[in-house]
Amino acid sequence: MTGPLSEDGRALLLSRIKDVPDYPKPGVMFKDITPLLADPKAFAALTETLVELAGQYGATKIVGLEARGFILAAPVAVQAGIGFVPVRKAGKLPGATLAQSYELEYGTAEIEVHAEDLAAGDRVMVIDDVLATGGTAEASLSLIRRAGAEVAGVAVLMELSFLPGRAKLAASLAGAPLDALIVV
Repeated sequence: MTGPLSEDGRALLLSRIKDVPDYPKPGVMFKDITPLLADPKAFAALTETLVELAGQYGATKIVGLEARGFILAAPVAVQAGIGFVPVRKAGKLPGATLAQSYELEYGTAEIEVHAEDLAAGDRVMVIDDVLATGGTAEASLSLIRRAGAEVAGVAVLMELSFLPGRAKLAASLAGAPLDALIVV
């Protein structure tokens, strides 16, 4: 674990994440964050921690990854007084976009960002709920750099340590920090 979350804060967040066995398919233990979002104390603690990280990173923009990353990132941007930029699945944003494909376990996917929302001089913090295989996060880092912005850091609520996300992101981070508030 890295980042500014206390042991009590980590325990609060972890106590509000519900394990759902065999969802979305048999053998998967889904980590449901909706109880955390429904608890104003836990959600506020999470948001405050991410705002603190945004300050440490020197972020000037916050990118949230579809879809739960939007829920976590938007209040951070508001509290930090900086812009929020959604990274969406392909075909969901109107106007000119930059797109990035990435590999899934079985096939590929594509994410997009509005081309004008990021620019040279922006220091971008990426926020998502879970770091699993790292594919979406890695693609977002590529999009940020292609837009001319700098990656200030990546923060996730939860890292699944039994999956290769951190290792996959290592080279793409290029020295930027990766903070997981909870590691399971």
